[in-house]
Amino acid sequence: MSVSRKTLLLGVAAGTFLALSGGCTKSDNTTAQPDAPAGQSAGNTAATGGASGEKFQVAFVTNNASDFWTIARKGVEKADAELANVDVEFRLPAQGTAAEQQQIVDDLLATGVKGIAISPVNPENQTQMLNKAAKQAMLVTQDSDAPKSDRACYVGTDNRAAGRQAGELIKEALPNGGKIMLFVGMIDAQNAQERYQGIKEALQGTKIQILAVRTDETDRVRAKANVVEALVRHPDIACLVGLWSYNGPAILGALKDMNKVGKVKIVCFDEEEDTLAGVKAGSIYATVVQQPFEFGYQSVVLLAKALGGDKSAVPASKLQIVPTLVIKQADVDAFQTKLNQLRGKS
Repeated sequence: MSVSRKTLLLGVAAGTFLALSGGCTKSDNTTAQPDAPAGQSAGNTAATGGASGEKFQVAFVTNNASDFWTIARKGVEKADAELANVDVEFRLPAQGTAAEQQQIVDDLLATGVKGIAISPVNPENQTQMLNKAAKQAMLVTQDSDAPKSDRACYVGTDNRAAGRQAGELIKEALPNGGKIMLFVGMIDAQNAQERYQGIKEALQGTKIQILAVRTDETDRVRAKANVVEALVRHPDIACLVGLWSYNGPAILGALKDMNKVGKVKIVCFDEEEDTLAGVKAGSIYATVVQQPFEFGYQSVVLLAKALGGDKSAVPASKLQIVPTLVIKQADVDAFQTKLNQLRGKS
């Protein structure tokens, strides 16, 4: 089976771009490789998806059209190809708004979908929508959790631990302390809140001062403009931190425009091409990467197994954590090779 090629982009025409869960998240800065695509995923031991014989329509819904989700889609496609009891749709909201997500979920429920894995844009304000969906289909959150909702399980990063990882990197980059500023699409998103909290925890008792957190509503132009404005207002800023995948490239682009590359440190998240190029060049100190391939793969496997009658597919904790990895300059080539394998590139 192949994932439905009808990717819904509500409100605008298409535009997919590449923006972080079994086992405990690593809280140190050790480097590992992303999981290989050839049947090594944790959920691969039960690819039959259950023994009920019924075929279920399920969906994987992202929180924006970032290229980050290109890798997650590969995981979804792999699970869809392996599992006999599900057909999977992959949906991206073009503008990354809660309203778009609600329309997508409403449309899916109207078609009789039986399982949804979603990355909520604004969990606090989407609880009612998520609970309504959970009454009609099995609901799993991925990438960004909504713990106050009736979701069956969360598959994704321990974002607080990932934030602590980023905090440790900031301390390495600024051994004598200094002023920093954080950038993210929406601070209301659960993953953004938890990463911010983790960073603050790691920086307690240091001489590092967080000036502010700037948001851009997933607008790349605004993301870069936020960085430029921050540099103008705070010329003594020492480090800029990007919490979502496109924030790293936006920060790097602004520093290039202002001839400040190498003068201001960058710590960011995820593995966009420009981010990895910046790390390799030494322009970005390090990036904390998630494993979106596993978000896609494990979410679909969990839905397939649970819908097929295997209730043990859902952990007792209702958390299925995928570990994050720290990528520094020396790690880029090996990581890029594995990443290209996940993307299906040579």
